[in-house]
Amino acid sequence: MKSNLTILILGLAAITACNNKEAAYDASGTFEAVETIVSAEASGNIKTLDIEEGQVLKAGQVVAYIDSVQLILKKKQLQAQVSAVLSGRPDISAQTAALQEQLKQAERERDRTENLLKADAATRKQLDDAVSQVAIVKKQIAATQSSLGITTTNLKDQTAPLEAQIQQIDDQLQKCRLTNPVDGTVLTKYAEAGEVTSPGKAIYKIAALNTIILRAYLTGDQLPHVKTGQQVKVLVDDTKDAYKTYTGTIEWISNKAEFTPKTIQTKDERANLVYAIKVRINNDGYLKIGMYGEVKL
Repeated sequence: MKSNLTILILGLAAITACNNKEAAYDASGTFEAVETIVSAEASGNIKTLDIEEGQVLKAGQVVAYIDSVQLILKKKQLQAQVSAVLSGRPDISAQTAALQEQLKQAERERDRTENLLKADAATRKQLDDAVSQVAIVKKQIAATQSSLGITTTNLKDQTAPLEAQIQQIDDQLQKCRLTNPVDGTVLTKYAEAGEVTSPGKAIYKIAALNTIILRAYLTGDQLPHVKTGQQVKVLVDDTKDAYKTYTGTIEWISNKAEFTPKTIQTKDERANLVYAIKVRINNDGYLKIGMYGEVKL
């Protein structure tokens, strides 16, 4: 009789403990982070790759160089072609120098004839001829400058496609420098220095772990009690019978219900539909992607 009573008491104590544990949280889920897969944008041999798994990187940090010798040689070839084309540009000042001297001489002759006319030592026709000569030389200079200007413009137009190709090469050279896009920690490294890569091939995966997200699930009757921006307690297993507590902020609540995930335990396990929420927590370094956590509203 005493033995049966002892078993009954132990059973009630176990049930009470289970109920208390169930009441310790309102929803649970797993931690996740925004992961970014960084891929190559150029083809070639990876000359250097200065990253390791677990390494913390800054946004804008150059982490790898892809072989760019052929691109540099191509750029030099295009620059040489541009120089060869532009070498044919006419020197307008040099080619009009003789006409400028003729103009100065014609203007001196016009002025001299005008002075002679004032002294009745020249005729009006002589002055008109001198003025006409000045006008003719000016027109010759303008025509020559226009012709040489057109030639210069045509040569510049011929270099435009070459300049565009040089800009394309510069863009490709820039992409040979692999730049880290976000602050974060390297999760997975997919390539090594010395390997050949190609555009779109993954090099490494990175995620910001200074803050981490707990994706948890609430039942429909819990939904009216939560809102975005609300602060909640997040519980993580610390020891066998204790939790480590964090403060988190609900930053997203799904507007669509879904079937209860098999791996998720909600407060009311009999609910057929649940709503996903995201809780953002400042990570002290102990929280890892894939760990389980509980939410206390």
